[in-house]
Amino acid sequence: MIKNYFKIAWRSIRKRKSVALINILGLALGFGCAILIFLFIQFHLTFDNFHKDPDRIYRLVTERHNKNIEYEATVPRALPNVFKNDYNYAEKVAKIVDWGEELIAVNSGTSPIRYKPRTAFVEPDFFRIFNFPLLHKKFSDELDAPNTAIITQKMAKKLFGDTNPVNQTFVWKNKETIRVTGVLKDLPENTLFTSQVFISFNTLTTSWIAREEWTSLGTSLQCFTLLNPNRNPLKIEQDMKVWPDKYHAEPLGTDYYKLQPFRDIHLDSRYSGSINVKLLWILGAIGFFLILIACINFINISAAQSVYRSKEVGIRKVLGSFKDQLFRQFLAETFLVTFIALVIGFGLSLLFLPFFNNIFNLSLSAAGLLNLRFAVFAIMLLTGVAFLAGSYPGIILARIAPVLALKRKLTQKDTGGAMARKVLVTSQFVISMVLIVAMLVIGKQIKYATSTDLGYNSSAIVMVKLPKTLDRIQLNILKNKIAQSSNVSRVSVCFTSPGAPVNSWGTSVYFNNNPEKEDFLIRGKMGDKDYLNTFGIQLVAGRNFFEKDSIDEILVNEAFGRKMGISSPKELLGKPVKISDNYIQGHIVGVVKDFHDQDFQGKIRPVFIAQDPDQWYNEVGVKINSENIREALQHIEQQWASYFSDFIFEYDFLDDRVAEMYKSEQQFLALTKLFSLLAIFIGGLGIYGLVSFFVAQKTKEVGIRKILGGDVIHILGLFSRDFFKLIGIAGLIASPIAWYFMNDWLQNYTYRTQINWWVFALPIGCVLILTLLIVSYKGYKAATANPVKSLRSE
Repeated sequence: MIKNYFKIAWRSIRKRKSVALINILGLALGFGCAILIFLFIQFHLTFDNFHKDPDRIYRLVTERHNKNIEYEATVPRALPNVFKNDYNYAEKVAKIVDWGEELIAVNSGTSPIRYKPRTAFVEPDFFRIFNFPLLHKKFSDELDAPNTAIITQKMAKKLFGDTNPVNQTFVWKNKETIRVTGVLKDLPENTLFTSQVFISFNTLTTSWIAREEWTSLGTSLQCFTLLNPNRNPLKIEQDMKVWPDKYHAEPLGTDYYKLQPFRDIHLDSRYSGSINVKLLWILGAIGFFLILIACINFINISAAQSVYRSKEVGIRKVLGSFKDQLFRQFLAETFLVTFIALVIGFGLSLLFLPFFNNIFNLSLSAAGLLNLRFAVFAIMLLTGVAFLAGSYPGIILARIAPVLALKRKLTQKDTGGAMARKVLVTSQFVISMVLIVAMLVIGKQIKYATSTDLGYNSSAIVMVKLPKTLDRIQLNILKNKIAQSSNVSRVSVCFTSPGAPVNSWGTSVYFNNNPEKEDFLIRGKMGDKDYLNTFGIQLVAGRNFFEKDSIDEILVNEAFGRKMGISSPKELLGKPVKISDNYIQGHIVGVVKDFHDQDFQGKIRPVFIAQDPDQWYNEVGVKINSENIREALQHIEQQWASYFSDFIFEYDFLDDRVAEMYKSEQQFLALTKLFSLLAIFIGGLGIYGLVSFFVAQKTKEVGIRKILGGDVIHILGLFSRDFFKLIGIAGLIASPIAWYFMNDWLQNYTYRTQINWWVFALPIGCVLILTLLIVSYKGYKAATANPVKSLRSE
């Protein structure tokens, strides 16, 4: 019986090729998008799912409770050892410092092999907490000794070829010789830890990061722990509430140390998670609505086509078919169409996977579909859509009266469901309009953020990495040599550019000789006296600092004054400030205009700018002539090579860094554009199918109207009138829905654009024009046809 159902279903599909093509194409596009979204969501939900006992792994983090709660993915540098040694909470505790990309070199023959992999410093227990697969030997004491490292298999191949890398050495930052004690299998892309070189933490014994302090947060340091079995993390957090007052030199009651579950880290946006979980929900919803639009097409067109299948139904009923048999027959037809669409959608997803990967800078592959999760997802998709799309048309066809069906007197009124079809078409319009509004609002926000004054100049500024520390004399010589070119206007050496939010200096701030510590997070920008002029940061009061060997002159921004309760920048001048255990101390000599050192999601925080007495400068910022970029870069490289001939010359442009801050929004915008166009296209297919049906149904009426003097415009109005009403209703429904969700999305940004009236008018206009084009095309053909043929058609 089932075989017979599908055989008849195949014949029916072949008989009505155009209808089947519209249904299959719409569903296939929806399925293709759903499969791509499945791959993306699966990628993010399976982050680090290969570790043993993940429910016992936590990251130690800090909550700062001031006027607002601030979340920091780090803790004071002294806390990890206290947590490990003074309390029986954890089986293992390990610190990790992400050092970014650093140069490593291996002397091989005439020329050294040099790469800049991502590097991290980790304690030995790091690889006992996390189950990264190690080649060549098991973990024991591979990272106990200083100047030892574990590297990935890919990096080992680059550095040492086919030679066993264990006990081989490389040079890090042209000064430290590191011995390889182990090799990791290459890490998967969906892991929090993307370093290719893991150096022992004991190598940093002379670095400020190794100082165990409670008064400031180590912003580049993270701490992970494997709790003892049956330990309650909530009880541990309760115990840690007293730690700020217990261990800080002075009472401090606004810091709370928390245990963040390892499984939550990737999706927890509070602590700068890799991705906001809201995005996954939004993408999942978009995939669902695209499939829903395709299902609505199927339902509407199939229900409308029931008029043409009435004779078939009448004959089957006369020959003894029951309603449930007819229902199963039409459901089998729907299932077959859905299956064909799913196969095509699978192919489309593979075809467009490179484009999808390019948007998100990922390397997803078809291998991600070869698992039980996708098998379950595909089966649910197939059966769910088949029942959703096939049930309603099947019910309509099964209840047709055989007498009316055989006499071919059926009309839309006989099959019923006219109101239901209008509701479904309106729903299509609503979904399309909401997606278009989302696209427009996201685009407006990105344009607003990238065109709004950042408070500093990012155009035509080259940031060149300094591979090692130079003294003041060497830095001035290098600066003067770079500045000699006519294509260079300004040069500054600095720790980082203004638009870099990673450089926080904790909360140890003493202002105006007040013995009470001010409790807030302050960001530091270390640079020389040319920092302001190079980056175009404006002074609003006072003066710039002079070049000195010690810090006794400090600049602050306007936000610092507001934090101190001082409204006039001039009142800040001359006030003494101590920051970060008195490492930064001096008098305020100038106040700069507020500038954005992060994206527009966060408020402008207090910032200080000072010279570094230890000359801990990482970069050179060079303002160049935008019309002679190549010549300027060649000059900079020549001067740079005179100091760092053994290093790779590497630079980037500051405006590229600014654009990187809005990378996730750009990705979201690209996807929204794509899915909006697909929603419109799929909806257009449905409108085309419905209009084709209505035109065929009204062929005789059109012929009579033409004989009675009806013109083309009048006949086009006959077909378009109902659609235009539905578009108007959809606009009234879609506008408040879109406003609610997009206004909620904009609340993530402290500085945001406005939602204007045209954002809602434009989607209505787009849908209106598309519908008008489709109706005009089909209606014009009917209106210009020979009326004699029209009257003979029925």
